[in-house]
Amino acid sequence: MSQPASFPTSTAPSSTDLQAVIGLEVHLHLNTRTKIFSAASTDYFGQEPNTFTDPLTLGLPGTLPTLNARAVDLAIMFGLALGCDVSGFTQFHRKNYFYPDAPKNYQLSQYDRPIARNGAVMVDGERIGITRAHLEDDAGKLVHPLYAPYSLLDLNRAGMPLIEMVTEPELRTPEQARKFLTLIRATAQSLGVSEANPEEGQMRCDVNVSVHVPGTPFGTKVEIKNLNSFRSVQRALEYEIARQTRVLKAGGTVSQDTMGWDEGGQKTFVMRTKEGEADYRYFPDPDLPPLNITPEWIERVRAQMPELPAQKRERYLAAGLRETDADSVSVDVPQSRFLDAALSADPKLDLQKLANWLLTDVAGWLSAKEVSLNASKLTPEHLAGLVGLVEAGTLSGKMAKELLLEVMEGADPAELVKARGLTVVTDTAAIEAAVDAAMLANPAAVEQVRSGNLKAANALFGPVMKAMNGQAGPDVVRRVLNERLGV
Repeated sequence: MSQPASFPTSTAPSSTDLQAVIGLEVHLHLNTRTKIFSAASTDYFGQEPNTFTDPLTLGLPGTLPTLNARAVDLAIMFGLALGCDVSGFTQFHRKNYFYPDAPKNYQLSQYDRPIARNGAVMVDGERIGITRAHLEDDAGKLVHPLYAPYSLLDLNRAGMPLIEMVTEPELRTPEQARKFLTLIRATAQSLGVSEANPEEGQMRCDVNVSVHVPGTPFGTKVEIKNLNSFRSVQRALEYEIARQTRVLKAGGTVSQDTMGWDEGGQKTFVMRTKEGEADYRYFPDPDLPPLNITPEWIERVRAQMPELPAQKRERYLAAGLRETDADSVSVDVPQSRFLDAALSADPKLDLQKLANWLLTDVAGWLSAKEVSLNASKLTPEHLAGLVGLVEAGTLSGKMAKELLLEVMEGADPAELVKARGLTVVTDTAAIEAAVDAAMLANPAAVEQVRSGNLKAANALFGPVMKAMNGQAGPDVVRRVLNERLGV
């Protein structure tokens, strides 16, 4: 345990001298049908409290745990994705503590024999070490009614299969921590290991943070518990780094406490003094035999692994997608799956143009409606169809954007075009007549263009498109205008 960090007032460091040291503990609910040590269903979210329990969950005498094989496979897969060593001997220990949401009065976890260890991921080109990832069962949940002098207990979550991943203290900024979590969520979702939805408690995070002068020993770390959104993680870290900096600059000391995060007040608060390892009295669970993860087992799991976010990013870059878009889409699993499905529907489409529609027009509609992509009625086939009509010259971009509102509601763009006769007009005679009328109505613009001010042609382009009800091909209109103006 590190000693409390303090500086004499006369030598207190400035805020620019201090650097944050951040480590994360990430908890993921595994995507299994039953709990980790019993046959109780995991489909409890939104259900009545205490209706997804069984004798083992309730800690009744005489019950024996049975390990969920699917949970082990998922943990191995997740460890492989993080570059961890997952081979060899692993076992479960009892981590003893009394708390109302743990009826057994202990948690089944993995102490010195985690299922995955010594891995790393890259964030913004920097290596972030993964100390370990281990399996354990989740506790229940305490509910605190507003202003009530009591708390309620819901044990539906108790016994859920969890993987806890612990990083090395190698993160340095709150923003880097947020990006790391985004990558971990994308990895878990891509693999199918976890839905990793923080809003449903499927992904939770504890942070350990201290500050120190670079080149000196790390300061005393403070733990902030159960942060349930990436934004909360970033803001809690920003607040706690600033708080510790103020304490040290004033010549005080930082104590090793466990903190909570007050979302409303946007500040941390002390929950309890940090427990030491000895307080948990770990010992091997006598009811669960050790496991030996063999090379054959590992290869069987590896063969089932889908494409990871980093691999997806490289594929997008090779296909011509802009780097910023590849970075964004590769860690957004719903978006990347949608984009891939749309491209599969029409492989001739330009990936960048398809992504432009998805990341701007579609994303804007979803944001305005506060709807997720998965919850919308838009299909990859319909988006591909709409973009394909534009690329083929059948629809103008303006017309396509107008149709998008209905396509987002499930309409087929090809059927809309057919029913409304919206095909782009390529009849040059009609366009020439509209150009002549626009030039006659605005001789000043014509004179400016012929005098060398080519931008003045825009004053003619708009009226032509309006006269054609937006159905003229923009390229054809530009060509006819240039011919008429002698440009």
